[in-house]
Amino acid sequence: MKTCFKCKVSKPESEFYRHPQMADGYLGKCKECAKRDTIENRNKHSLYYREYDRSRADLPKRVEARKSYEKTSEGREARKKANEVWKSRNPRKRAAEVLFRNRQRNDPSLSKKPCEVCGAEKVHGHHENYDEPLKVRWLCPKHHSERHKEMRKLGIKP
Repeated sequence: MKTCFKCKVSKPESEFYRHPQMADGYLGKCKECAKRDTIENRNKHSLYYREYDRSRADLPKRVEARKSYEKTSEGREARKKANEVWKSRNPRKRAAEVLFRNRQRNDPSLSKKPCEVCGAEKVHGHHENYDEPLKVRWLCPKHHSERHKEMRKLGIKP
């Protein structure tokens, strides 16, 4: 048994994380308190951790690991589930996307064009306003991402 220095509750050693530098080999606060402190710290410094997580996600080994995972049956199922969750949380965006794609099939004026900024051929359709689903700006992935960042900074919600 060991007493947590945060919550002062006596718990079995299995309720503490291992820590080789501690005299008894276990951290001084219980797992529950350690988790609570971690969540509190991430929330307090959310901007820092958001940027840290983004830069970490771009590491080559992580990009490769994601690509490998997506090729597995579990990865395909996870992607499918994530898409369904996104659709249920974003019905307005989804409706605009579906309407645009349906109209795009029959209207040549809605066909893809090069990126408005750099002229790249690989483009995404970007809605400035989901209430106007047929108004789309063609932006390459880089400029599409930058446009969303600009809009967030300005507090604009499409």
